[in-house]
Amino acid sequence: MSLPAIAFVGLGGNLGDAAVTVRAAIDALGRLPDTRLHSASRLYRTPAWGLEKQPDFINAVARLETGLAAPALLDVLLETERGFGRQREPGLRWGPRTLDLDLLLHGEQVLDQPGLRLPHPHLHERAFVLVPLLDLAPDLHIPGHGPARDLLRKLDASAIEPLGSPPLES
Repeated sequence: MSLPAIAFVGLGGNLGDAAVTVRAAIDALGRLPDTRLHSASRLYRTPAWGLEKQPDFINAVARLETGLAAPALLDVLLETERGFGRQREPGLRWGPRTLDLDLLLHGEQVLDQPGLRLPHPHLHERAFVLVPLLDLAPDLHIPGHGPARDLLRKLDASAIEPLGSPPLES
């Protein structure tokens, strides 16, 4: 058996009680096979990105230790989304959703496969992901892009509002 990889998962939603959904999804990540929830960022209220005429999102990031390979982890993340009522509409991107789970990083892997790119292809340009990611890993280096802190300095994070208490660790 190989050593577990550290994976980071972005969570977000803006339909229903998104804060409750994101917290429940964080708990669900801790029950994934061959995976342990190491920590989760605080929740953040963030303006919609991409398709902007929709409710604000609640976003967070979870840090996992997992023995699952990246494609297997992505499969269980998509299954978890469906369990929370997520329905992906073909051709509709960045729209409203009950829950979105994005595999951001899986160890130091750089992958470009159909349906799976690591690091997440937009990670370096999304403040709503970098802010909670830095809660968990302030010195994180994103393969191919550099220090996450330097990437965030290039973005506008002024509309990102922290909710609740600081990150939790298990």
